[in-house]
Amino acid sequence: MKQLVVVSGKGGTGKTSLTAALAGLGPKKVLADCDVDAADLHLVLHPEVLEKQDFYSGELPVRDPDRCTSCGLCLEHCRFGAISEDFRILPEHCEGCAVCAFVCPTGAVEMRRRHCGFQYRSKTRFGTMIHAELGTGQENSGKLVTSVRNAAMEQAQAEGADLVLVDGSPGVGCPVIASLTNTDAAVFVAEPTVSAIHDLKRVHALAKYFKIPGLAIINKTGINPGLEEEIRAFCAAEDIPVAGALPYDMAVTKAQILGQTIVEYDPNGLGRLVQDIWDTIAANL
Repeated sequence: MKQLVVVSGKGGTGKTSLTAALAGLGPKKVLADCDVDAADLHLVLHPEVLEKQDFYSGELPVRDPDRCTSCGLCLEHCRFGAISEDFRILPEHCEGCAVCAFVCPTGAVEMRRRHCGFQYRSKTRFGTMIHAELGTGQENSGKLVTSVRNAAMEQAQAEGADLVLVDGSPGVGCPVIASLTNTDAAVFVAEPTVSAIHDLKRVHALAKYFKIPGLAIINKTGINPGLEEEIRAFCAAEDIPVAGALPYDMAVTKAQILGQTIVEYDPNGLGRLVQDIWDTIAANL
């Protein structure tokens, strides 16, 4: 079994659209949406939820007003502004450091697990999909990404699938590291813009650090030929195979409006280009 992760270094390059397009190609697979901070693969794949699990990470204090004597020690010691003047706990400011529970002389503060979101196992027209939803303002997305990937691997083993296709997080932070580690290959999706080239170099450096081989896809070609050549020159210098290129085309937007992948919407045009891209990726895997 292989694990293939699609990353971009920044948002908006078309990473999720390409992941959705690749989902319908190749061998039997399990899909994993690891962009848990702003998941959107479900908008195209329309998953039918089979199982929903709560995701907990860290702790939050809970105050018992009957035991609280309003001594003010919690307010005095809190460094995050998470205690109001009337000694209510403000969860949106709390970092879960537990100092309020530590200094409370009456034991009026208890630390409880923090509910951060949900994880799902769903059915799509391309196979099983493991995905998640992080609550608004919640943290530990890297931990949730790891949970999604582990569940996807277990599902793939149970189904006898040949591939886990991961829609990675944008950027180069903790959730991207959790998306990349221990995968067999990474696909870097880049568009010909200055910021995208900059972030392509950063995410490639991250994958290289973890010794993960990568391929590149140049998306939205035609908007800046000069920057396209810069991407190709960088890939050549770093021995990154270019799996293919896709032109900027409104057909992608039209497909998304209909809830389809570009392979389904335009099988003889852009869909054929995506098929060629998959053939190149498969040969490298």
